[in-house]
Amino acid sequence: MPRVEAEEARGARARELHARGLEALNRGRPLLGARSLRAGLRLLGWPGATGSWQAHRELTFRLLGTLAAAEVARGNSDRGFGLLDSMDTLITDDNRGVLLLQRGLLLTMIGRVDDAVRSFDAAVPLLERADERVALARTLLNRAFIHQIAGEVRPALADLARSEEISRELGMSVQLAKSFHGRGSCLLLAGDIPGALRAFDQAEEGYAADADGMLVVLAVEKARAMLAAGLGADAAGVLDAAMPRFAGLGMNQEHAEAELTRAQIALSVGDHETARRWAVQAERRFRRRRNETWAAVAALTGLRAEFAAGQSRGHRPVKVATTAAVLAGRLRELGLDNDAEAAELLAAGAHLGRGEVDQAAAHVRDRPGRRSTLDTRLQRQVVRARLAAARDDHAATFRHARTGLARLAAHRGLFGSIDLQTGVATLGAELARAGLDAALAEGRPATVFRWLEHSRAQAFRSRAVHPLDDPVTADALAELRQRSRVARASELEGHRDTAAARRCAELERQIRAHSWRTSGTGEHHAQASLAEVRAELRAAGAALVSYFTVGTRIHAFLVAGRTARIVELGDLPTTTETSTRLRGDMDVLSGRALPAPLDTAVRTSARRQLAVLTDHLVAPLRPHLGDEDLVVVPTGPLSGVPWGLIPDLRGRPVTVSPSATVWLSGRRAPRPTAAGTLLVAGPNLDYAADEVEQLAAIYPDSETLSGADATVESTMKALDGCGVAHFAAHGHHEQDSVLFSRLDLADGPLMAYDIHQLGAAPNHVILASCDVGRVVVRAGDEILGFTAALLYSGTRTVVSSVARMDDHAAVGVMTAYHRGLSRGLPPARALADAAVIEPLTPLVCFGSG
Repeated sequence: MPRVEAEEARGARARELHARGLEALNRGRPLLGARSLRAGLRLLGWPGATGSWQAHRELTFRLLGTLAAAEVARGNSDRGFGLLDSMDTLITDDNRGVLLLQRGLLLTMIGRVDDAVRSFDAAVPLLERADERVALARTLLNRAFIHQIAGEVRPALADLARSEEISRELGMSVQLAKSFHGRGSCLLLAGDIPGALRAFDQAEEGYAADADGMLVVLAVEKARAMLAAGLGADAAGVLDAAMPRFAGLGMNQEHAEAELTRAQIALSVGDHETARRWAVQAERRFRRRRNETWAAVAALTGLRAEFAAGQSRGHRPVKVATTAAVLAGRLRELGLDNDAEAAELLAAGAHLGRGEVDQAAAHVRDRPGRRSTLDTRLQRQVVRARLAAARDDHAATFRHARTGLARLAAHRGLFGSIDLQTGVATLGAELARAGLDAALAEGRPATVFRWLEHSRAQAFRSRAVHPLDDPVTADALAELRQRSRVARASELEGHRDTAAARRCAELERQIRAHSWRTSGTGEHHAQASLAEVRAELRAAGAALVSYFTVGTRIHAFLVAGRTARIVELGDLPTTTETSTRLRGDMDVLSGRALPAPLDTAVRTSARRQLAVLTDHLVAPLRPHLGDEDLVVVPTGPLSGVPWGLIPDLRGRPVTVSPSATVWLSGRRAPRPTAAGTLLVAGPNLDYAADEVEQLAAIYPDSETLSGADATVESTMKALDGCGVAHFAAHGHHEQDSVLFSRLDLADGPLMAYDIHQLGAAPNHVILASCDVGRVVVRAGDEILGFTAALLYSGTRTVVSSVARMDDHAAVGVMTAYHRGLSRGLPPARALADAAVIEPLTPLVCFGSG
């Protein structure tokens, strides 16, 4: 082969190796990429004096630059910058911008963000002049990342928009996916979690096709979005699944960021020791890479975990305040103003924990930083509220807590998903507690009531939004129903189909994640005042008991007649344990017939638990209740109490509502004038058909669905906007996947998720069997479950069971209940009368009664 042809072949092979190495790097595989890039340089004889590289200077320049990035990505910073320095001998006017891009990229990777942005700023005009559009798109993408780190969302989005435009024009699919990824990160920083998740989904499509190594990096971002929405357990699941993949990809920076995010997730769910361990691990990995910027952020997370752990053990922090103040200065030097402010607030909180009010105040600036995130702004209001409380300045405490909660309400309005709306309540729990503590100290009933309402079920005040409808989710729902039928059939045969169960869990995660992408309207309903609630209570002939806790003690805010008072009740741990035991007894009694001695023992145990609940929840209220109906607003574990079984309340109409505001809204809502009655009998329930047949005699014009006719589609169609809907069907409360709590129908489950798809909520729903009245209670007394889904959608009243219920007993109780309704009795009164038939009926009237 002639010399010239050999040289051309060598150059072509080196270009192929560069392309392969660059592709591997873009796909998140720097170790693999470095091998191809070194092979290309060896082929060109670099750095020998007589190598072929002198005939391929431009190609050699690009091989070195890409290899430098690969080395830094692997944690070899010195080697990477050494390669970059060697490129100076190859520089020309045309590729000077590319060299500045490479330097900026490497500086970004080791956390020298100020130096990096200067390098990118210098590169952009040079690349534009040289018409280096590929390099320009990369530069804009990386400069956007720097802006994002600094909290500068607008310039970041502007750079991303230009990078996206160039990438589309040139068909750069991976670069385009990275632009979507960057946009999602910016939207997350701005608090638009639904928008961020939609952008991440776009990025995922591109990565899956052309850069699967980047999927693990994207998983970290998705976990951060879940964390920002208060879904710590979900975020941990996503990250724990992704974490093992980092080791084989050689992505040390991204690996360290994932460890830091895992620490932040553990901190959010109260696992302080795990948070500290992950933070220390991340900090060490950052320092090995000489990335002092990220190392400082990891150190802050570790310090927050140390402080929280001390608080949970009742220890007064000694060194945290000093360490946090020093760290704040370091973070500000590094240009991380938001993190610096968070460190200053941590120092203030530590001083407050030691009673050092003046020292704490010195760390709280008059105004939040321009780049402060929502989390930092809310924490600032918490600290300012605590400072005011320490000075007995109740007015200022209320003002700061109210300001933070208003900001959180606006943030919640961005979400259309109930899952996210209830999740973010975690961010406001401390603010609501600060306001409530100040109100209790002040002692004015109207103020205490206002802060009780601020502290619970705020998601009910957001206007309902239907989840996004698309073919992918529709297919996933259809498959989930089919797989659920298979899994249920296996259960009934006495064994578990693990493959079907695993696939169901996977589909549930997919459907749930899709719902998070739905944006909210920003609209919300007004909170009820004590005067409004008192007037409606008088009209209804009812008293209100709103339960809350102070430490481990239960208290009640009681409104009866013209009087409002606070009554101290029992012990929360004892009540919680008793409620759990009672539910266990009820579950045992609802199964197959027990031998007489065992049946007697279980019933005796149930009566004993009910006596304890009476003593802790009701007995101190006796002198104030009279014979009025009762509206109960529970807190935390009290949401699972079967109130009608408590001896002091038997025969008394009791309505349970998430908040007084929800109860009042339901009372004031227009009642349907011409809505019909729907009766549904599900499969595999012995008495379902008999129950529905007896009820059809009470409602001659009702629509009845049973047997093969009781499908999900036909039920949803009939349920939409109906007046009364009665379900005699097996139900399942899913504690770990609550949006998929369900009722069994002929062709699969009707799920809580489906309820949110209704165009108009049914007015009154009765769920006559199983335990679908149970709920999962999140921070801020936000509830999720099948019953909760109906209430969120606008159903005024739901009658359902908080424990398993004997199917045969349900028939008699339900027949009596509907006869009462047909005579015009309110639901709570009809249930109280009907429950007399069966002494242990765990049915509860939820909503507005």
